[in-house]
Amino acid sequence: MAPKITDFVEDAGPVGIIAGIGAVLLAPVIVPVVAGIGKPLAKSMIKGGLVAYEKSKGAFAELGETWEDIVAEAKAEIAEDKQNPAFEAVSTPVDTTADNGA
Repeated sequence: MAPKITDFVEDAGPVGIIAGIGAVLLAPVIVPVVAGIGKPLAKSMIKGGLVAYEKSKGAFAELGETWEDIVAEAKAEIAEDKQNPAFEAVSTPVDTTADNGA
């Protein structure tokens, strides 16, 4: 069963009815004021979001470059260690069971 307008009026009571009438009468005045305030507010929020996006985009690009530099340095160190004979000597097992003659 669909709700009837009388159901809303009975539930609202006298205060609700007066508030509803006031809202209907003031709507032509309030709506343009709210729209006048809301549009600049929304525009400033959008501008702030765009500025934050641009700044973060630059920061992420810089972070990516730094990461690539670190990875390249690590790869270069690994390649250098593989060519260094001292690296191979360290990586071979040492026989600790030999008697030193003492």
